[in-house]
Amino acid sequence: MKKIFGALFFTAILVFWGSPVGAQAVHYELIAEPGTESSLPSLAHELELRFNVYNRLFRFDLSSLPAPLNVRVFIDPAAYDSYISARLGTTRPGAVYLHYNQHDRRELVILRGSPEEAAMIGHQSFIQFLRAFIPNPPSWMREGFAIYFNSVKYDSEERILMYEENLSWLETVKGLGPRLMFPREILLADTVAIEDVPPAGNDRLSGNFQICAWALVSFLLNSDEDYFRTLTESFMLLSPEYTAFENSMAVMSRFSEWTDFYAMDSEYTAYLNSRRTFAELIEEGRQYYDLGDPIMAELMFLAAQYQRPEHYAPYYYLGLLYYEEKVFSLAEEYYLLSIEYGADEALVSYALGVNAASANRYDDAVFWLKKASALDPARYQTRAEEMIENLMIMPN
Repeated sequence: MKKIFGALFFTAILVFWGSPVGAQAVHYELIAEPGTESSLPSLAHELELRFNVYNRLFRFDLSSLPAPLNVRVFIDPAAYDSYISARLGTTRPGAVYLHYNQHDRRELVILRGSPEEAAMIGHQSFIQFLRAFIPNPPSWMREGFAIYFNSVKYDSEERILMYEENLSWLETVKGLGPRLMFPREILLADTVAIEDVPPAGNDRLSGNFQICAWALVSFLLNSDEDYFRTLTESFMLLSPEYTAFENSMAVMSRFSEWTDFYAMDSEYTAYLNSRRTFAELIEEGRQYYDLGDPIMAELMFLAAQYQRPEHYAPYYYLGLLYYEEKVFSLAEEYYLLSIEYGADEALVSYALGVNAASANRYDDAVFWLKKASALDPARYQTRAEEMIENLMIMPN
């Protein structure tokens, strides 16, 4: 089930001084192009909710925040690209946090209404939050939690945040094999404190670091209570005066007090192996289906659907499962959803025809069988014609 974070009451005040337009919230100050006035209160509300979710975990001293966090909003893609390119030499889709030594220059820049905004705002707003309190956090903490919190989505109608665990990188992590970085290595990524940690720039470190950082965060948040407690205690050791090296060593010293890293490596590997990828869930569902265990098959397909709700495969297999269970109306519903999400239309049309025939809805069966035949005559024309012929001689 989705974990729902409740709405936070706050006041957003629109201020007009010609150009640009501004909005003030509790922890944010927004500046935007004219024409964005109607969207600023919703964005300010979303950012406040996100800020509070982040700080429920990190529990930073809010009185140490020197000023509201700056947010600059664009609605014109060309203006957004120009602004970002002038500062980074390249552009970034949707949203990007720009960090400077001066507090008043730091800002989260958002292209409001762009397709990439929803995919990037969680990631970038977390980095802004973290670096507002700790300008030089450990890299694994910055990148790992940014990916983790990117799964927090805003429902603009309900005005709440919803969390769905993002396991899209799990398959990649599991596929790293000998290139998988282990916890001690990830924790010390900003240092050269021990010989077996690759130096910055090493291909193994730089190429896989973000996904390994996410994997470590997922492990620490979802496994043994001692690891979670050590993680949260380490947040208190971070200092805005430290370099990334010093913050990393402070966190590492806390973990070293309570952690057997050899045991941690084993538990970390077991944790990753226990989390099933989308492909693994589909394959396990198919295996249970072949073994005649519809209950376990359904659980696997539903878990796959939860993990990747816009992939056609879980819907197709759920349709097949419910057809076998003779729940024809539900089978049809899932088959149609699989087409909506990109399944082979000829294949599913044929399945819909067979399903409708089994439900004694012969007109619908003929419609779907003819469609399958037209879409892919090489595969379905002969079979469809034979089935239609049999349906024509059946009693009404």
